[in-house]
Amino acid sequence: MEDPAISERGALLGLCYRMLGSLADAEDAVQETSARWLRLSDAERGGIRHPKAWLMKAASRVCLDMLGSARARREQYWGEWLPEPVPNGGLWTSQSADGRVDDPSDRVSLDESVSMAVLVVLESMTPAERVAFVLHDVFQYSFAEVGEIVGRSPEAARQLASTARRRIRDERRSPVDAAAHAAVVRSFKHAWETGDVEALVGLLDPDAVAIGDGGGIVTATKRPLVGRDWIVKGFTQLGKDQPEFQLHETIVNGEAGLTVMAGDELLAVVSLAVADGRIQRIWAMRNPEKLTAW
Repeated sequence: MEDPAISERGALLGLCYRMLGSLADAEDAVQETSARWLRLSDAERGGIRHPKAWLMKAASRVCLDMLGSARARREQYWGEWLPEPVPNGGLWTSQSADGRVDDPSDRVSLDESVSMAVLVVLESMTPAERVAFVLHDVFQYSFAEVGEIVGRSPEAARQLASTARRRIRDERRSPVDAAAHAAVVRSFKHAWETGDVEALVGLLDPDAVAIGDGGGIVTATKRPLVGRDWIVKGFTQLGKDQPEFQLHETIVNGEAGLTVMAGDELLAVVSLAVADGRIQRIWAMRNPEKLTAW
């Protein structure tokens, strides 16, 4: 019989990535969770009726500890810190845990929870809020289980998830289906490639925001570009500075996005949030340490 720590690795990685927003940190969390499982005696492991549930809870506790130190590191980060983009969002879904959600309409689906838009909002939460939200609203753990993991009462866990949910709602735009999102991404790609300023202006919301993450390793704007005019200026200038760049459509965190290439070199992975037919947010990952999955 295969070791549960091995057979459930995909589910654990999906959970930890949502918790931490970093594939490297998620890998570390899964490794620590597996180590805790292996440190149990044979009798202790034999007495666990649901190994997956034990592993998921253990991983959640590991992530809760890691989020505290991660926040301190990110405060010292050069420029803007963005979650690490991952290819092919379908790899990051997993079977949900047993449990019920009080109001299913409030849930964020497994696919949506791995989107860049949701991960960015999760970064604004406290560690306890983030863990409570991911466990309850995404993976359907009960508030009693969540409270046990975060060290709070079930009612306090409910409040944590509620606060987190409000933040997600405040940032949610009008829903756009996958085909419409992909069409806007394709139009943006063409306008950026051709330097069509008029088309770029038409695709961007007047209050759009573009954020780049270079990590101090490669060039990226240290502060967000706020407003359509600044974004158009910045992106058209990039085309002039690197005329050899090529754009390729791909799937980024489960949604249509772009990779920016110069020959065989990956320059950036770009995610976009679209609402009402216009681009609201652009996230450009340039930090090579966060592009290892690509």
